[in-house]
Amino acid sequence: MHSEDRSRKIRALIVDDEPLARSNIAILLRNNSDVEVMGECGSGAEAIGEIRVAKPDLLFLDVQMPECDGFDVLEMLGSDLPLAVIFVTAYDQYALRAFEAGALDYLLKPFDSTRFQLALTRAKQRIRSSSGEGSRGRKPERLVVKNAGEVCFIRISEIDWIEASDYYACLHVAARRHLLRRSLAELEGELDPNLFCRVHRSSIVNLDRVRSLKLREDGEYEVVLENGARVRLSRRYRKQLEERLGIRGASLET
Repeated sequence: MHSEDRSRKIRALIVDDEPLARSNIAILLRNNSDVEVMGECGSGAEAIGEIRVAKPDLLFLDVQMPECDGFDVLEMLGSDLPLAVIFVTAYDQYALRAFEAGALDYLLKPFDSTRFQLALTRAKQRIRSSSGEGSRGRKPERLVVKNAGEVCFIRISEIDWIEASDYYACLHVAARRHLLRRSLAELEGELDPNLFCRVHRSSIVNLDRVRSLKLREDGEYEVVLENGARVRLSRRYRKQLEERLGIRGASLET
């Protein structure tokens, strides 16, 4: 980090649907001159908008909140997550999921000031040792997907292709499908362009899974994947796919 980054206060956001719980964390943070509470949110939905705009360094996040819980927040934020996330909850059964989702620590209510300061110290170390913009620009390695009460962690490299499904993105992973509450445009901006390519307004493919390009009877092409799936290739994205696949001297144009 540059010297000006080290002198800048760590900006923290507190997310909990209980006002008293938010107040308790804010009080504990007052004793830390290098931490600034930039705001509080009473719901997960409110937190998503605030995080995307304000970009805090540290997030204290409750798990159990109505309509949009802590895991929903992680799922919908994608790579917009702060550098350090500390889960705060009264339920210990979510600890493993929280750590798998990238949480730095897991505070179980009620906790004392000693335990809180331990978590905060770990957060400070992670944030201070991070390279700022370089860390925020890093492409995510997995996605958090919540389906029917189950929280799944999907390795991005294992995704075969992605298609738009109303307000969701459907991830095709081997024989399974997972619905992610994100738009295709959002995902495209986060995915590694060396690995994924948009081939249609409603679909993105993993380039490592492309087996061939097949000409259809109507004169349009479709992308054939290793698992046999066929994804339509629109003329709009044809040149982009050619470049990504390294096609030279053999354009698909007819």
